[in-house]
Amino acid sequence: KSRRATGWIFSENQTLTIDRDSDMVQKVNSRKKLQYGQIHDVPEGWCVNVKSLSDWFDVQFIPDLSNALLTIESDSRLPFERALERKEQAAKIRPQKQFDLSGLPQSSEPYKFWRTPSVDAVVSAGGLRDKQSGQKYDLRYELYASGEVGKASFDARLSSDDNGIPESLRLRAYRTDPKGGLLGPLKATHFALGDVSTFSTPLVSQSVAGRGALVTNRPVERPDSFDRTSFRGELPIGWDAELYRNGQLLAFAENRTDGRYEFIDVPLLYGQNRFEVVLYGPQGQIRRDTKSIPVGLDSIPPRKTYYWAGVHEAGADLIQLGNLVPIRQAGWRGGVGVERGLNAKTSVAASLFSLQIDGIRHDYLEGSVRRAVGPALVELSASSDLGSGMAFRGQLLGQLGNSYITAESIFARGGFISDQVEKNVESRHSLAIDQGFKIGSKLVPVHIDAQYETRSDGRDSLDITGRLSFNLRRLSLTGELNWEKRFSDIGPDPPDRLEARLLANGRIGKVRLRGEAVYRLAPEKRFERVDLIGEWRAGERSDWRAELGYDAGLDRGRAGIGIIRRFDRFAVTATAEAATDGSVAAGLNLAFSLGPDPRNGKFRLSSNKLANNGQALAIVYHDENRDGIRQPGEALAKNVELTAGQSVALNATDENGSAIIDNLQPFRAVLIGIDSSSLPNPYVQPALPGIVITPRPGVAVTVELPLVSAGEVEGTLMRRGGGSIAGVGMELVNVEGRVVRETQTEFDGFFLFDGVPYGNYTVRIAKLSAQAIKVPVNLGASVVVDEDNQVARLGAVTVGSNANMANNETAPSGRLNTP
Repeated sequence: KSRRATGWIFSENQTLTIDRDSDMVQKVNSRKKLQYGQIHDVPEGWCVNVKSLSDWFDVQFIPDLSNALLTIESDSRLPFERALERKEQAAKIRPQKQFDLSGLPQSSEPYKFWRTPSVDAVVSAGGLRDKQSGQKYDLRYELYASGEVGKASFDARLSSDDNGIPESLRLRAYRTDPKGGLLGPLKATHFALGDVSTFSTPLVSQSVAGRGALVTNRPVERPDSFDRTSFRGELPIGWDAELYRNGQLLAFAENRTDGRYEFIDVPLLYGQNRFEVVLYGPQGQIRRDTKSIPVGLDSIPPRKTYYWAGVHEAGADLIQLGNLVPIRQAGWRGGVGVERGLNAKTSVAASLFSLQIDGIRHDYLEGSVRRAVGPALVELSASSDLGSGMAFRGQLLGQLGNSYITAESIFARGGFISDQVEKNVESRHSLAIDQGFKIGSKLVPVHIDAQYETRSDGRDSLDITGRLSFNLRRLSLTGELNWEKRFSDIGPDPPDRLEARLLANGRIGKVRLRGEAVYRLAPEKRFERVDLIGEWRAGERSDWRAELGYDAGLDRGRAGIGIIRRFDRFAVTATAEAATDGSVAAGLNLAFSLGPDPRNGKFRLSSNKLANNGQALAIVYHDENRDGIRQPGEALAKNVELTAGQSVALNATDENGSAIIDNLQPFRAVLIGIDSSSLPNPYVQPALPGIVITPRPGVAVTVELPLVSAGEVEGTLMRRGGGSIAGVGMELVNVEGRVVRETQTEFDGFFLFDGVPYGNYTVRIAKLSAQAIKVPVNLGASVVVDEDNQVARLGAVTVGSNANMANNETAPSGRLNTP
């Protein structure tokens, strides 16, 4: 009515006045004339031109009409940005509120004597006219199945050779329980029979796959060794894999004949190591597996004993279809080990092994002690080959300022040989430093490591590697330089070898690029190989894929193009390739999964990996009597979107109120819940925050999620003696003691909890807010939300005194609530 607006901009001394009657805009002491078109009137108020608003506020407002966003760009940090920084700093000294899944409703799927397996299938057919090997046609397939038998999980992998003849078959039966409830008094977390991979130790054993058995009570996510870890997994035909550590691209693995990827003995840094293995499929699929490994005090469990034991024939499958591939560790081997945390800083470990190396049996005894010393972990190990020879090892992981240091020394005497120490090696010394440098707003990780090895035959060696990573907005680059120097007691030293390597992953425009290039700088300059893969969207369900490559060994360049088409039940890829020597190739790839349909007990085809991942069948219903049990007459809810952890599931519920959630990580607890924003009625809400399940590969876990009627709880927080309290965190707690809603008081002390399921609740002040204003947490305020009290008004709630619930007529809130 006054045709005048007054206020301040980001700071109280930056006053702003807009006077429509005098057509003036005054910012502090600067006055400007309002121009025609800068402001016009609409029923909702004043509508201001964005460019004018940017000029008045000294920031840049950028409208994005397609997404209904108004982006703010400023040369200086705005008050809310500084507030976020203060919160981040405070979070470092305040206790963090953890999202504890153990306190939420749980659901477990019991094991069965038989559960029909799910099967992932990849079939490839193609033709090749190669100038070097001639003309040929090939047909390959790979089947991966997982299910249950004898109340245990099992998986199987069958692959063929290029002629479609079965070449490899792997079978494994196992149980995994992250809570350690297996095998009674053994309290095992994992045991397996069939094709398994054993554990590694600092001086003796290396993790090798083979047929046998193993059992352990180690945590599922615990690495074999405190200073390094290994990653293994199935890599279907046509897939490749990348390994990242703390966002830094470390390695790239292409498809192998044995259908696996392996990243062996990946170094760990002191502190938190976040690893991510990214798998890329030929149909444009992307699978991510993340794993966090802490190295520090928390990685040494005090007064806790871990054990492991295993025996297997390395390099052999349980059912051998083809010829054995000779490896250095081939043959039967076994071992047992224990580790005990003496206190928060010290742990000890001991192990016994019997291994076959290069066809000769060796028996070992190994022991180690680990100690936290300041910002570092130190481990000393010793091992004796009971036939002859001993080895000693010292290892340090530490942090000095912003630098992470890893140092290791190994001494071998008496002809000691093992998986970790090769023949004739007398000593090996290494030093690695990781440092992050700030260049502008970017953090550039730099890694340098050096290794010097001495041998009894005089063939000593020195290897130095430098690696630098740089993350642009849409591109991750890792450059690596490796220098190898060899010494010889007989004759001249071999020539030095210097090699440069570049890994790239990112997006340019609409094209996703992945590439690797290796260039030899010495003894002669030449490209060893170059590979570049580009993928871009051809439609909602289609992608193009292009490849360029050069192989110096064959002196051949190649180029390929492919189209990927994804359907609901399968995916197809067609490719064509040509080389500079006149070779040509073409192929067709079909991928699909077949598994039981948990909705009706029949089978379903899917383009998702049913056998590799877990599944959940969620049923959403209206719990009319609020007993938490679905009754025959209670209505099912359709078109309700679900959540799995922090992600929204792809499919909403159907006419029967059910939806299947695929691609769940096996043996990792995940919360299956309802996305409240998808509910059309705000007065119908989930009765539970969700249900926690632990998926198993190829198995669908059924959860039932109830919907109940909901209302609101409101009140005003007041100080004793008068005066409202603004900006205070408030919590609504149910009868089970669980916080179901959170809010914050407004400038006049008013607070509102909306979408509250019917039930009995208490209102309290959040712990940190209570500490800040020095008042008790408990308010003694109880409330009931039901059909007769859909909007429960508490009225004035006084801090430090009991507050009685008032009815709607006697305790007006000053706010109009329309149910």
